[in-house]
Amino acid sequence: MTFAEAIASGFRNYVGFEGRASRSEYWFWVLFVILVSLATGILDYIIFGPGGLSPINALASLALFLPGLAVGVRRLHDIDRTGWWMLLVITLIGGLVLLVFFVMRGTPGPNRFGPDPLAGAMPAGPAY
Repeated sequence: MTFAEAIASGFRNYVGFEGRASRSEYWFWVLFVILVSLATGILDYIIFGPGGLSPINALASLALFLPGLAVGVRRLHDIDRTGWWMLLVITLIGGLVLLVFFVMRGTPGPNRFGPDPLAGAMPAGPAY
């Protein structure tokens, strides 16, 4: 999945918690959120000055929260885990566990959450 496809998928499934998301979709979404946060932070700095308000960044964060949550849940579905694991982000150790989950390779073939998002995209082989 390319960067543009991942962003389009994130917004297309804005609150879609069903199905699966590949690693590339998730990490391209994370990169997009970081880039948007940097851009809105710079705009806030230019408009409101140092130490000022940051309403543009706050609005962007609110707009990207639900699609980010949805792509995170779909990423967990790809490794055959329920979306409730996202609650681990509340704790520091849980955040590290989620990071490990998000870098894991998805289960090959269909699982209880749907078909493999990479079906036909990658040759079958050992998981490294």
